[in-house]
Amino acid sequence: MFKIVFHLWLGLLAISPPVLAGETLNIWRADPTRIFDAKEVELSDVIWAARPWVVFADSPLDPTFTQQMALLQAEIAVLQERDVMIVVDTDPKAQSILRKTLHPKGFNWVLISKDGRIKLRKPFAWDMRELSRVIDKMPIRQREMSKP
Repeated sequence: MFKIVFHLWLGLLAISPPVLAGETLNIWRADPTRIFDAKEVELSDVIWAARPWVVFADSPLDPTFTQQMALLQAEIAVLQERDVMIVVDTDPKAQSILRKTLHPKGFNWVLISKDGRIKLRKPFAWDMRELSRVIDKMPIRQREMSKP
């Protein structure tokens, strides 16, 4: 199962055209299920619009990364409902801005709120139900849910 999900993830990255500066938000809005590579993301473009969820690993073959991607694929609609933008970084040598800023060690993921603040950081895979519970408790999300 993990191999299938891993190959699907690689395929998504391979067929996705690169993101140009200033276009991250438009591309994410056009396809909120897109998995972005950290090298192509401008987080400043999505402030107040999306909740970036950045998943780091030292290799796309990392077993925890593979497990996390399988959990994500199984319930991606949960993330869509909560305006979560998925970003991955599996290349430490590329030294993406996100990697330099967030300083992950091995597998790690970071959830960033719509206001640009780090809300949660974990060194192990989580299912989308756990992640959605955390998001649903955030003040911005509470306001979103109370709107008619």
